[in-house]
Amino acid sequence: MSSAAPLVAGVPSVIGHRGASGYRPENTLASYELAARLGADRIEPDLVPTRDGVLVLRHESEVTHSTDVASRPELAQRRTTRVVDGEAVTGWFTEDLSYAELRSLRAVEPRPHLRPTTTVYDGLYEVPTFAELLELAARLRLELGRRVVVTAEVKDPSRYAAEGFDVAAMVIAELRRLGLDAPDAPVAVQCFEADFLRRLRAEGLRVPLVQLVEDDDAGRAACTPWGLREVSTYAEVLAPCKDMVLPVAADGTLGPATPLVADAHRAGLAVHVWTLRNENAFLPASLRVGPSEAAPGRALVEHLAFMDAGVDGIFTDHPDTAFEARRLWAAGKAVPGARRGGSSPAARPERLAG
Repeated sequence: MSSAAPLVAGVPSVIGHRGASGYRPENTLASYELAARLGADRIEPDLVPTRDGVLVLRHESEVTHSTDVASRPELAQRRTTRVVDGEAVTGWFTEDLSYAELRSLRAVEPRPHLRPTTTVYDGLYEVPTFAELLELAARLRLELGRRVVVTAEVKDPSRYAAEGFDVAAMVIAELRRLGLDAPDAPVAVQCFEADFLRRLRAEGLRVPLVQLVEDDDAGRAACTPWGLREVSTYAEVLAPCKDMVLPVAADGTLGPATPLVADAHRAGLAVHVWTLRNENAFLPASLRVGPSEAAPGRALVEHLAFMDAGVDGIFTDHPDTAFEARRLWAAGKAVPGARRGGSSPAARPERLAG
């Protein structure tokens, strides 16, 4: 079975976004293990390089808000300013730190104002390597008796290339070293940069590739029928931001589904949508409960809506919410406030069947 396909036949995959990042500091082994135990079929890390060429797991290479680096006087001189996405960013960057230096740090919750309960775990966990996560996933597959796919996002490869880091070569080498370069390996690689994914394919990497897209000019061009056919020449999965599938209407409700899922399926692509979260701050106004941005809203309804829209996978910070939504969806259970209907599993392309 290709790791681009749903892992439970006929129903969408639950993808633990940065692990179970609603419950543990993101991109830590503790977060990924919890995600798998909460029912995630896939776990999604972000890959960035250290100064000495080790792939580690951080959402951004600037680690001020995701580690305790600011409290380390021995690293104070490493604080610097870099241009990221056209903006000056000041802080500590993984590409300026050796693996040993980064390993001395401990992860913290990057959104303490929205996830105060997660801060109880601040300072407990190291910054892991890509290899360590792949090894953890292998152990979890044995223990849990099911597939746990690692869908790794490579962050800003062109920026690193300009600084002398060949992240593509690093990813390929690590997967081949661990015997994971195969179409049915429990690994996929995703990126926003199409040229990076094309290079992986051109260099013979055989794992499924995932084209991430934002709701911007480039992303919308990729999601036209012609653009989707082009994506399908090098990738197996399209991963759009959630508003490109279910836009939010002016009154704060989820509008009708766009044609994107159906168009992607016609092009032979699976669709993994990002990113769903339980907190009010991330929900459409109609699904928020109470005035607190940090309080949980009616996230189950949002998850169900995307399943009804026919997506093949959902990135979520709360895998247990997605797992329960999928159980209810597959059973056809009524959920207050949820609209039912939309794409059925049978409507999906045969190549996407588990």
